[in-house]
Amino acid sequence: MRNPFAHVVGLAVWALIGIAPAVGADWPPENRAIQIIVPTPGDAGIGVAVARLLATQLEAQLGGHFSVSTYPANHGPGSTAFLDNEPADGTTLLLCNTTLPGSGFTYARILSGPEQRLDAIGLVAQLPNVLVVNNELPATTLAQFTSYVARHPGVINFGSTGNGSAMHLAGQLYMTETDSNMVHVAYSSAGMATNNLISGQIQSMFHLMPSILPQIQNRQVRPLGVMSAQRLAVLPDVPTMAEQGYPTLQFGAWMVLMAPSGTPRSVIDQANRALNHILQAPSAQQRLADMGAIPVGGSPEAAQVRLAIEHEKWQSIMSQVVQPVH
Repeated sequence: MRNPFAHVVGLAVWALIGIAPAVGADWPPENRAIQIIVPTPGDAGIGVAVARLLATQLEAQLGGHFSVSTYPANHGPGSTAFLDNEPADGTTLLLCNTTLPGSGFTYARILSGPEQRLDAIGLVAQLPNVLVVNNELPATTLAQFTSYVARHPGVINFGSTGNGSAMHLAGQLYMTETDSNMVHVAYSSAGMATNNLISGQIQSMFHLMPSILPQIQNRQVRPLGVMSAQRLAVLPDVPTMAEQGYPTLQFGAWMVLMAPSGTPRSVIDQANRALNHILQAPSAQQRLADMGAIPVGGSPEAAQVRLAIEHEKWQSIMSQVVQPVH
């Protein structure tokens, strides 16, 4: 049963910040748990960590019970197909990101394209890519790295988690914008690629920040530039690509909270207000920043716009490197 005191406190919080719950919205429901699903094969990683943060904060704010579950599918339509049979009543949510699989499908396409079967609640965080290199590579800045690559065309390797992954396309974007020639090496896991980067079997990666942050902090790899609009609080000394002369080198994944298509708008709005309240709290912002993520927030419509933008961007880069399968 929902904690009456928690519900009263939640109403008081909304009143104090000047936002009232949607009239007639009974979310979360009295006697049903809310499940936040993260498409990932394991029980760790940035997605699970953020989902647990949201579940804890939503429960404290609204009452009810929120839990986190994982689903063993990282990419593509299969990652969201299991939601097709879930009721569109706000009891099952999905926390996913806009990473692009080698199959040529993006979450952005699944979530905002003609085959849409999910509705956006709101953007949660941005996960920027960061260029990291092996410590033995003679480059400590983006300019030095670009010069070195230019002097050794087709020699420098960059690793990724597969064709069409965020790391692959970030590297492709870099080569396009700098007119560079590097060799892409695809791995079956980020851990394997990272280990080979540290050992020197590959020389560089355009890694997603949260996944490579521990190795950066332990000085196992050297960061040269962040592919976001601003520096990250967790790495204040690492400049952005724009600061180093490449303003178009912005790339990363966007985490978005979703609900099955057809979920009542009153539930979407209630969940969106709660999400934004969490993301405006200094404690949550600090938690996300410590992970190497950038808190976002905003309306459901803003999330749909961002998904469409990312779909266009990823497809444009993807068309340069992967031929369609006939």
